[in-house]
Parts: sequence; C-alpha cells; structure tokens
Amino acid sequence: MTERTFHSFTRQMSAFALGVALLSPLAACTTAGPQVQGYVIDEKAVAEIKPGMSAEQVLKILGTPSTVSTVGNQTWYYISQNTTRAFMYDKPQIVDQRVLTVIFTKALKVERLANYGQKDGVVFDFNTNTTPTSGTDLSIIRQMLRMVGST
Repeated sequence: MTERTFHSFTRQMSAFALGVALLSPLAACTTAGPQVQGYVIDEKAVAEIKPGMSAEQVLKILGTPSTVSTVGNQTWYYISQNTTRAFMYDKPQIVDQRVLTVIFTKALKVERLANYGQKDGVVFDFNTNTTPTSGTDLSIIRQMLRMVGST
C-alpha cells in the first residue's frame, strides 16, 4: 500500500467515523412504539368469569389483581395502560387506560364485573348494560387512573 493510498484510506475512515459519531444521537430520537403496562386484559378470560364464582376460581382465570380494595377486599382491580412516545426521550402519552373491576359479595363470590376505560379523559364502563354512578367505586377508579397516568 502506498503512502498516498494509505492517507486516502485514513481520510475515508475518519469521515466515516465522524458520520457515525454525528448520526448516533439521532438513533435515540426514533419513535418508540406503543407500550402496554400493567395487566393485559384478555377478553376470552373475562368472558369466563360468571356471577357466583369463587375468588379462587377468579385467581386461576385472571391471575393476581393489580390492586385490591382496602376495605374488606371485596373488589379486585386489574389495571392496564397503553402509552406511546413520538421520540424515545419524550414523556409517554396515554393512548388508553382500562380497569377491569371484579366486585365480590361478602362471601367472596363474584357479584358482577365492570370494565372501565378512559375516553377523552372521562372514565366510562365498557359494559353498556350498566350505568356508572357517582359512588365510591368510580372515585377510586379515577384516583387509580390518575396515579397510573402520573408515573
């Protein structure tokens, strides 16, 4: 290899290394795809839950809840959140939030299910047969969604 060829090769490699060094920070700016955090709601598993089932049966089908009500352990919450980012360093934007609520009787038998979500910042029940009320469950759901959204 002649000295001239060597210097030409060295310049090319230096230019290549400089290009890699300048472009590598841009690799971190690529979009981050959607992320799911928390419990992934399986509609087939939810369909298996029927009123009158025991808490043990629910655990076998749905698994451990994300959280349990602090009063009497008669309500279980399965919480999930879908987020996306325009760039890797951006704060995640919440695309969807869901809370599957299993409400038990005092004998720990399933009383009913509620499947809450967030639409335009308003919590709503996916089950069209029920109407959300301003009772304690709804305020607890709102608090949970706010806590999940702030992390």
